[in-house]
Amino acid sequence: MDDLFNSQADDAGPVECLGQPFQNDKARREHFLKLLAEKLKDPGFRNQEGFPHGTDEAILEMSDPPYYTACPNPWLTDFLSEWKVANSDGTPKAYEPFVSDVSEGKNDPIYNAHSYHTKVPHKAIMRYIEHYTKPGDVVFDGFCGTGMTGVAAQLTGRQAILCDLAPLATFLASNFCTTTSPETFSVEVDKLHSQIESDVDALYRTNDGQRDFTIYSTVVECENCQNQFDQWTESYDEKTKGVAANIRCPACNSQIASKTMKHARTTVYDPILDKFIETKKRVQRFVKIRPNTGPAIEVWSSEDGNSYEKFSQEILRLGVPILEIPRMYESHYKRNLAAEGVTHFHHFYTPRNLLACLRLWNLIRTRYPLFKFAFLNTSWHATIMRRYNAGGGHRPKTNTLYIPALASEGRVSKIYEKKLQDIIRFLAAKGSPTNKPVITTASSSSLKNIPSDSIDYIFIDPPFGSNIMYSDLNFIWEAWLGVRTDIKQEAVENQIQEKTLDDYRVLMRLCFSEFWRILKPGRWMTVEFSNTNASIWNSIQSALSEAGFIVANVSTLDKKQRSINSYTSTTSVKQDLVISAYKPNGGLEERFEKFGSSEESAWDFVKTHLKYLPTVKSQAEGLEFIAERDPRIIFDRMVAWFVRHNTPIPLSSQEFQDGLRQRFPERDGMVFLPDQVSEYEKKRAQVAHAPQMELFVSDERSAIDWLTEFLKRRPSTYQEIHPEFIRQMGAGWRKHEAKPELADLLEENFLKYEGSGDVPSQIHSYLSTNHKDLRGLDKSDKRLVAKAKDRWFVPDPNKAQDLEKKREKALLKEFETYLAFTGRRLKEFRLEVLRAGFKAAWVNKDYQTIIKLAQKIPEASLQEDEQLLMWYDHALTRTEADA
Repeated sequence: MDDLFNSQADDAGPVECLGQPFQNDKARREHFLKLLAEKLKDPGFRNQEGFPHGTDEAILEMSDPPYYTACPNPWLTDFLSEWKVANSDGTPKAYEPFVSDVSEGKNDPIYNAHSYHTKVPHKAIMRYIEHYTKPGDVVFDGFCGTGMTGVAAQLTGRQAILCDLAPLATFLASNFCTTTSPETFSVEVDKLHSQIESDVDALYRTNDGQRDFTIYSTVVECENCQNQFDQWTESYDEKTKGVAANIRCPACNSQIASKTMKHARTTVYDPILDKFIETKKRVQRFVKIRPNTGPAIEVWSSEDGNSYEKFSQEILRLGVPILEIPRMYESHYKRNLAAEGVTHFHHFYTPRNLLACLRLWNLIRTRYPLFKFAFLNTSWHATIMRRYNAGGGHRPKTNTLYIPALASEGRVSKIYEKKLQDIIRFLAAKGSPTNKPVITTASSSSLKNIPSDSIDYIFIDPPFGSNIMYSDLNFIWEAWLGVRTDIKQEAVENQIQEKTLDDYRVLMRLCFSEFWRILKPGRWMTVEFSNTNASIWNSIQSALSEAGFIVANVSTLDKKQRSINSYTSTTSVKQDLVISAYKPNGGLEERFEKFGSSEESAWDFVKTHLKYLPTVKSQAEGLEFIAERDPRIIFDRMVAWFVRHNTPIPLSSQEFQDGLRQRFPERDGMVFLPDQVSEYEKKRAQVAHAPQMELFVSDERSAIDWLTEFLKRRPSTYQEIHPEFIRQMGAGWRKHEAKPELADLLEENFLKYEGSGDVPSQIHSYLSTNHKDLRGLDKSDKRLVAKAKDRWFVPDPNKAQDLEKKREKALLKEFETYLAFTGRRLKEFRLEVLRAGFKAAWVNKDYQTIIKLAQKIPEASLQEDEQLLMWYDHALTRTEADA
């Protein structure tokens, strides 16, 4: 094989890899390729979860072992052992999470080197890595995509292991993490230029110059008069270069809206398949010619011989992949590609561009992998998915397989040479680091080659439900590579793959469980989250909790330059959320084993957890309320901890809140450790206003929370509370959640001063502060009593416990009516009743009751409530374990 990949390393001389010396890097690669070839012959090796579909030859051609393999990497343990010796300091760098909101743009030579579906800017990841790790530490990314975590690790002097299920992703990651210098690659690019010009660019030559792009227009049939005409001619404006959405029939002048256009169909012979196929009728109408000298010219044109009749013989000789598009969400559910005439891989290309890509592929196939890296980006832009854009920059629609009515056939040679220059700029910006991340193509649900407690930090940008169907979108690229994703372990919500939101959550839980296993105790994982769906958010939170991680902070990541969908869609995410979660240190687990389900274990957890929470979060206006320090959220974290260990919860909510107040200082509604208070108070003294907790009333629990905050500030009568309360019960109220009566909420959760005895301190303090004429009065003064009568207030801790028990008894009584319901679905219910009932059933180990009732409520209600989802998921897990 004419393998120029190693020419740079050949010049560098001897190299050492995993303790073995080699004459040069080419010898290293050949040695490990032979070992990998032997591994591939082992059926047990190929039987691993997530093993991709591809021949031995295709996998070996993509791989650069032991650093990168287009299959599970068998050398991960060897690298970890070597790194452990080199970096013996095992102490963690950070105990608190990275709390600053991060803003990093995408307009960067490294980021723009390939247009993959999603990427987190490497500069953003660098900030997290530098906070959580020290030079030489090992970073892991289990959904690595293009390898931006690897790039960030390289540029910060850390070691990295990257994993992805998709062979395309890991191949791109290996190229993004290359150590090739821009000078070396530039020399190879110059050598290739003349061959590209003679072999590929020649396909676009005309007597007047080169075709920069050619417009292919669908043919429209008027439903009024059945006249057929091409869409481009009737929609293109030569002055503005724009295209009208609605057009008129040139024969009868009927207006035709873009959404109701009927496209004409035709039957053509496909020599690749050797049969006639039905497709949409498309005609060539417009060409942009770039002369050898002078400005580009635009001309109307008819067919120029771009046909299989002209090119099929060479296409067949070069060996086009004959691949039928499998049943996929993008091709068979979201789109109907068969109606477009696209049923096989080669249908994504015009005959000319298919031949151009085949010639180019054969030209660069045995050269630097970076040439293939550039080709893959080019092959996407060479498809008929490339849309005409009046402002220039014709490109396919992002994150979908969409065939436009007006397709722009790009000049493959020009697109490719531009991408080569992009890669040279990318290499120059990166600066040729010497350390190489280790990359494996496998499922993160089974990381058997990585020992437990061996990773210092994890950064992931996982798939989110049905946001993006990665394997579908990778089909074209992986067809060129010859190695395809094994979709069985793909973590998506996908109708075609028959994967529900529950299936997605189970797969994410399996992955998070593996991440928890390989992460060192007391270390951190950062989860970048980009989805507006509450059920996906809760699925991620539930999966994290079940795996053993504890969330300590949520911040934002603004990628600045957003996709067109982010600008135009009201539901798209403008800023991604970043979840900071930690694996508890080993001491906490050891103490839990010793004390079990006891109050001591609960307070030990709280003390440990508070240490991991941010002490101060600054924002432009002052300090930000730290939600994770809210006593109610701390209680939820404690409950999840005990549930995960399948042990009873030793404290009720009110007992926990009372104990919290006795043991830990509280400031501005947030709980701290004693040694954290001074730091917070120092920062607090520098700002004018205390941080405020934001409350959004969406269900009964949040309504009670709102009333608690309201009455703490202003003990009030029913008549005073009612108008304020009604304003809160707006459009944000959850569907299916029964709206409680204000009188019932007050009666069940708060106390009312009836006018007998002394005025309660809370009411006395409020009235004397806000009414001058009531200041200095004794608590039994008739004037004060009259003003205080019928005011509701928050009960003191002793009476609060009695109220909680009374309320829980009433909730469980109503839960029994839900259980007795004989219909298929509960149309309306109280989430507080379900939460109390699920918790009681859990305590009694009555998992079937939880599962039975969960099936009676709408799926969305279950998925969107974090507490219900926690009880339900754990009930399923325990039921499966007992089966």
